[in-house]
Amino acid sequence: METYPLSSITLDEAIEKQFKLVEIITENISGIDFLSLGDLGVEKTNNMPVRTRTVEKILAKFFGAEDAFLVRGSGTNALRLSFFELLENEDKILVHEGPIYKTSEVNLRAMKLNILKYDFNDLTNLEGYIKENDIKVVLLQHTRQSLHDSYNLETVVKKIKEIDDNIGIIIDDNYAVLKTKKNGVEMGADISAFSCFKLLGPVGVGLIIGKEKYIKNMRKNNYSGGSQVQGFEAMEVLRGLVYAPVSLAIQASQIEKLNVLLKDENRFPYIKNVYIANAQSKVLLVEFKENVARKVIEKTIEFGALSHPVGAESKFEISPLIYRVSGTFLQNDPTLIDRMIRINPNRAGAETIAKIIEKAYLERGE
Repeated sequence: METYPLSSITLDEAIEKQFKLVEIITENISGIDFLSLGDLGVEKTNNMPVRTRTVEKILAKFFGAEDAFLVRGSGTNALRLSFFELLENEDKILVHEGPIYKTSEVNLRAMKLNILKYDFNDLTNLEGYIKENDIKVVLLQHTRQSLHDSYNLETVVKKIKEIDDNIGIIIDDNYAVLKTKKNGVEMGADISAFSCFKLLGPVGVGLIIGKEKYIKNMRKNNYSGGSQVQGFEAMEVLRGLVYAPVSLAIQASQIEKLNVLLKDENRFPYIKNVYIANAQSKVLLVEFKENVARKVIEKTIEFGALSHPVGAESKFEISPLIYRVSGTFLQNDPTLIDRMIRINPNRAGAETIAKIIEKAYLERGE
């Protein structure tokens, strides 16, 4: 089996992202204002908290977008609002040939959209397919939906825009933003949506970045007080984003180290294969020679690994996550649940995780 993980930014590149964000913050928020939590309510200037709007402008500049919009409902609602803006009920939408991320699929089907699929791993017939089906909107997931996915997102976006620049492109940037060199908008897409919860931010807040003409209308349609991300929440998003790039770069480095450790046949003779993959986060996939995955996972919890994900790399997830492979991957091969596990280091070091795997395998029982 061959996997095609996304290329992670280096620690030095992550540090530069941190410095860039802090510089933009200093240009837009005074020192005394930064030490306050921010305002509340539908302030008359923009029908939203003043501090939230300031943070959105900071984020737009940081992510290289025309505008940014903080929303409730995390990445799921960020994508939902993007669908509402670019699509009408029963419109056509083109997606990748593969399992659609569950919460996105629910939204698409609720709108009764005509979901068409194309394998973006091979762009040979893409132009003919788009013209034949009169495609107006495309949804692309930045991370992998299947183990065999190898498409380069920027190449796909550019190809679609060359075919018809008026086609709206929405990127599900969850699990990729601030880990890779560019987000979907920087690659030429119209909208990129993702969860701030996965970037050390507050629970339930998402971010939409992209074309001002779309985001301006989304903001207008979601101005009620209960829909607003309040000033203190916007500040929490900002603080999380300052630390996220470096934290995620360290995490990626430990995946590389663990990949080497677990391939030591003398230390781990019961491991058949180890793969680095984006599933959806960048993780390590470990395939055992026997069908012991479930028993090993159960034991790792006793030795300190997390029992389940919270937000996939949220601020609450410190210990490593050793878990079953993702649901989208299991749709392609259900047998993986018995012989394969995925490991996300979170804030743990590679050697700590290797020791947990050793103890869990030895004490797994029959």
